[in-house]
Amino acid sequence: MSLLCNTGDWFTLGQGNAFRKIELYTMDWPASINLDNMTVHAAPYGGPIAVVKDPKSFIKFDGGSSARPIIRVFNCVGKLISSINWDCGNLVALGWSDCEELVGVQDDGTIFLHDMFGNFVHKFSVGKDVADVIAAKIFTSASGTGVAVMTSGYKIYVLNNIKDPKSRPLSDLLNINSSLTAWEMVSRDRTTSCLLALGNEITVVRLGDNAFTSQSVAMKSDFKSITLMAVSFDHQHVALITNTGCLWMGSSDLKQKYGEFATGRQDRPTQLAWCIDGTTHPEPQAVIVAYASLILIVGATGESSVYTYDSPMTLIPEMDCVRVLTSGCHELIQKVPLSTSKIFGINISEPASFLFEAHRKFQEQSHQSDEYLCLIQGKLPAAVADCVEAAGHEFDPNTQKSLIRAAYFGKGFIKDYDCTEYIRLCKTLKVLNVLRDRNVAIPLTIQQFDHLQPEVILDRLVFRKHYSLSIHIAKYLRLQETRILEHWAFQKIALDKNEDEVARKIAAKFSSADLLKPMSFANVAERAQQLGKTKLAITLLELESKKKLQVPLLLKLGASEKALIAATQSGDIDLIYMALLEMKNTTALAKFHMTIRRYPLAQSLYKKYCQLNSLSTLKDIHSQEDDFLAQAELGLREALAIGNLDASIPDIGGNYRRAGKAAEAELADETKRLLKHQKLLQDKYQRDFFGLPLHALVRQLLQLGDLRYAEKLKSEFRMPERRFCWLRVRTLAEKYQWEELERFAKAKKSAIGYEPFVEVCLQQRNVAEAKKYLPRCAEENKLKWYLRAGCYGDAANIAFVQKDIDSLLKIHDHCTNADPALLATVENMIGQLSSKK
Repeated sequence: MSLLCNTGDWFTLGQGNAFRKIELYTMDWPASINLDNMTVHAAPYGGPIAVVKDPKSFIKFDGGSSARPIIRVFNCVGKLISSINWDCGNLVALGWSDCEELVGVQDDGTIFLHDMFGNFVHKFSVGKDVADVIAAKIFTSASGTGVAVMTSGYKIYVLNNIKDPKSRPLSDLLNINSSLTAWEMVSRDRTTSCLLALGNEITVVRLGDNAFTSQSVAMKSDFKSITLMAVSFDHQHVALITNTGCLWMGSSDLKQKYGEFATGRQDRPTQLAWCIDGTTHPEPQAVIVAYASLILIVGATGESSVYTYDSPMTLIPEMDCVRVLTSGCHELIQKVPLSTSKIFGINISEPASFLFEAHRKFQEQSHQSDEYLCLIQGKLPAAVADCVEAAGHEFDPNTQKSLIRAAYFGKGFIKDYDCTEYIRLCKTLKVLNVLRDRNVAIPLTIQQFDHLQPEVILDRLVFRKHYSLSIHIAKYLRLQETRILEHWAFQKIALDKNEDEVARKIAAKFSSADLLKPMSFANVAERAQQLGKTKLAITLLELESKKKLQVPLLLKLGASEKALIAATQSGDIDLIYMALLEMKNTTALAKFHMTIRRYPLAQSLYKKYCQLNSLSTLKDIHSQEDDFLAQAELGLREALAIGNLDASIPDIGGNYRRAGKAAEAELADETKRLLKHQKLLQDKYQRDFFGLPLHALVRQLLQLGDLRYAEKLKSEFRMPERRFCWLRVRTLAEKYQWEELERFAKAKKSAIGYEPFVEVCLQQRNVAEAKKYLPRCAEENKLKWYLRAGCYGDAANIAFVQKDIDSLLKIHDHCTNADPALLATVENMIGQLSSKK
């Protein structure tokens, strides 16, 4: 097979377990950095590297103050990012959180968080009872990043999430003493446990459980103590070294032993790390033991390999590999992926290997290309898939290209090939190669890339201020650019002093961004407000298109009038009320009223609010605006509501008159006079007349028999004669004053005719009285009223005279059970009229 892939750095640890060592970068450490007397703390997933002088190398002189460490943060090629002068307490442990924040644990139990640029983020205490911390572990838990601390009294406190720092002690039944030689934290199945090495036993303590178990570690050779322990990145495996140099490997619950290995060295290793491949099977895993100048790589089957170095090295465990950091280089050790070994392995006859060779021969224009293809007929899809997958695991761009081209060559012979995975991997490789470049220095494997997801990687690039690269990657992968632009704007606001220029640049950048939805300025304006740049925040908010985001922030910034303008432009009543009420609470009342007069919609809504909640305020507004009509209407409504119409009516009439409403003013004057009459009548008759309309008042007077006063009111208020007649006729009938009713009918010609007289008599079931007025009814109505009165004989005569045969037929129907003589007369009349037709 081709030697394009450098298999010279491959080594095997048992049958089929090939590992490889890849050089990622040559390091560019500053000249002042000497890793021989420093400790290195690197974040996983190609994160930043914190370097601090080893506390053991500090020398304290008598009478002098203790030296304070300087923490320097570098990227993966040794380029300085920031420095932190640690001027707090004594530093016990350093590490990184899952969001790349530097976690520092002090001996007084205080935990400090800094970002990679050295900016202080947060601090908190493990607990008020925690003091004199001698050791700490920073670990990954199911909830996030956890911290465990051990005090000088060998009491251990654990918190599972530094974002929600609630610490709990381990079991009170534990009796730990100076015989403790090593300890590690394990987070498995959402349960946090602590492994304590006491002599030749391991004690397992689960957080929140008082019970604990102690288990002896079975070894072929005797030993007195365990000097070092290491838990794998996925917390599934554990490895430990004894004082005799024997390495034990097994599951993290100590129930399964994978194997053991005698290193033959009595000195204590500097570090122990698992090199896993992301699977749960123990066979493909390996443990790397680091000594002062060499690393020993031991497989689960007991086979080993050794690499020597000229300088001390630091092991950085990852989810699918281990990175090795030295003074001169940055390397990666990982198990060779299965797809890669199928192509570049020795004595391999896999379809992918033949496809790769077929493509190479095709490029050489050799006929052997066809021979290789013939060997894998029917297996081409699997071969293409292996080439695509292997390309993703490679770090060398030339190897990537060769594998991708071989896959491209092979898929041309496959009918209906689905290119989705091929295209996805090509895009991913382009992004990975950019991330691995020295100028970015984030050496991710494809497994780590898929685990983190592009959105998280973009966030990390943005935080490192690679804005242009982030936007290009987002566009290439068709992801949202919103957060990238927002973070860029945050930095502009924080660093630039010229606020007008900052606002112009942000507006230009946001408007030029090719986005499906326009950028929101609200978050950027809020950040400006947090930094005390109120003017800039207001300027940015004026560019915000979403009023629901704009108005609340403008109110928060004190720009209440601008908020009111934005709210009225939106037409959203809730927003307008929000702006109005906030403005009312924060502005002088007179200025507030003068301001809202310029905005009719806002003023109308405020008046409606006052009408429901504060009538006195509404009166003041109408008075200030000389709105006499509104004053009159409000006064009338209020007077009617509280029953104080007599006292308020003069003012109501005056306001109507000043508003030019003559008819309403005259009605108010008449109401005033009517109320005066009602008061007099109330005193006279000791009855409640207040609030009665004129019609009802006159009727009550007629019922009381006070005709003179009723006629007086009729005359004064110009009550129509017909209405007065109707009232008098109805009142007399209701009181059964038939003689008085007859005198009234004879006194003068009735203004309403005599049909009402008949009607009221019939309503009182007095047909005899009704007959007195029937002859005086109008000719066109006589027949109807005679029928209603039951005078069928007279009705028949009238119908005959009027030659109304239909009415005669109706009368005939009514007379069926009546007088036979009348019935015969009606039938005779019907016959005479019918014969004339």
